[in-house]
Amino acid sequence: MMKNKSFCENFEGNAVAEKSYAFALRVIKLRRYLAENYKEYIISSQVMRSGTSIGANIAEAQCAISHKEFLSKMYIAFKEAVETLYWLDLLRDSEYITQQQHLSLQNDCTELKKLLASITKTMREGIGR
Repeated sequence: MMKNKSFCENFEGNAVAEKSYAFALRVIKLRRYLAENYKEYIISSQVMRSGTSIGANIAEAQCAISHKEFLSKMYIAFKEAVETLYWLDLLRDSEYITQQQHLSLQNDCTELKKLLASITKTMREGIGR
């Protein structure tokens, strides 16, 4: 799925990294769809920024020099997922995307959010010991 990546750690086999990358691609395509079909640029730019930032922060976390830095980057990714869900709700409620489109994107983003919540919880518990 992910070819020619040069991150500190390989994303292959890293479920949260692979899922965040796939989600980022979906968000980029959503922005293109909204721009081409609705000439909508403001909310679509916001959802693209937060939606692609999830994976960018996960990529940065792979190069962290400490557990605290790793936790910080993963928590930022978690917050970006929360923000992305907000923008997706706005797109649905303003009728730029259908309920079906929203549900599909929401499910993927919620899955990422849950994975990131679990990772950050486990890391916080480990650091606290």
